[in-house]
Amino acid sequence: MSSMQFCSCTMTFASTHLPPLHLDSGLVRMAPDVAVLRKCLLDVSQPIQKRTHAAFVLRTDGESEAVSAIGEALRNKQDSALLRHELAYVLGQIGDRKACPNLIAVLSDENDDSMVRHEAAEALGAIGEVEAVPVLETFVRDSVPEVADTCRLSLDLIRWRHQGGEDASLAQEKGQIGLDKSPYMSVDPAPADRVDVSTAELEARLLDTSLPLFARYRAMFSLRNRNTTEAVAALAQGLKDPSPLFRHEVAYVFGQMQNPASVPALKAVLEDGTEHRMVRHEAAEALGAVGGADCEGVLARFVRDEEVVVRESCEVALGIAEYWGESVAREVVESSAS
Repeated sequence: MSSMQFCSCTMTFASTHLPPLHLDSGLVRMAPDVAVLRKCLLDVSQPIQKRTHAAFVLRTDGESEAVSAIGEALRNKQDSALLRHELAYVLGQIGDRKACPNLIAVLSDENDDSMVRHEAAEALGAIGEVEAVPVLETFVRDSVPEVADTCRLSLDLIRWRHQGGEDASLAQEKGQIGLDKSPYMSVDPAPADRVDVSTAELEARLLDTSLPLFARYRAMFSLRNRNTTEAVAALAQGLKDPSPLFRHEVAYVFGQMQNPASVPALKAVLEDGTEHRMVRHEAAEALGAVGGADCEGVLARFVRDEEVVVRESCEVALGIAEYWGESVAREVVESSAS
């Protein structure tokens, strides 16, 4: 793999939607300004790894100019579906309501890529503005199940919040039982379940297809937060679910957990050429987040996959694995020298 030059940014995000790396010289310790990042993001001739990480550096900025730059790139339907879906994710994580018009436009375009539309719907739920409710209600009947189900999840999340939700830290302060506390920095499509629910019960809820998807996602995110061997085994069972959306979310949380116990299940997903592209893509990014020679080996085998989003995901995942491998080696050398 050829070495890419990125600008160093030390902030990371526990997400398979990958964190920012270097966009400039490796000697530079501060992120470039928004104008430089915008130019990189909008330049379709640049490698997808570089543009993806430009978007994640812009996420750390979170100002109006960053939201505008990301929104402009998102609306380019000729661009990579993988990149555009990452851009929608970033807008949701920033949480600025100014992103809503672009996200609504993408979701409303039934000729757009379904993976991008799904992520736009999820981002609208993450932002949580009431103005998104009418369009989400319209597309809960979308012909694409992944889009329709995501709209339902986002509506459930918005309603849950407006009904008061359950604040884990506030509940603990009052001596009440709260939610499983998340160690991750992501805004999730559903809150975790209560901390007093057993892992066995969470597994039962996760796999119960008669329950609303929102309830099953709550169990999923609780299992993610616990990140035990038992939790990994339970989540791996979710990769057999009939819903591609559900399977892709399991792969996503495995990437956040970065638990080596998930690698066999993730490898099996990526290696299955009959699996839905959004599930294989998420498995590839998760393998990149876990890292290690075993993960890099399987990713390298699929950088020429017939499915564009899968091969691009492998390229980006190998970039992140290479970066973190170099970072760990550098830290070891520096600590040995001190």
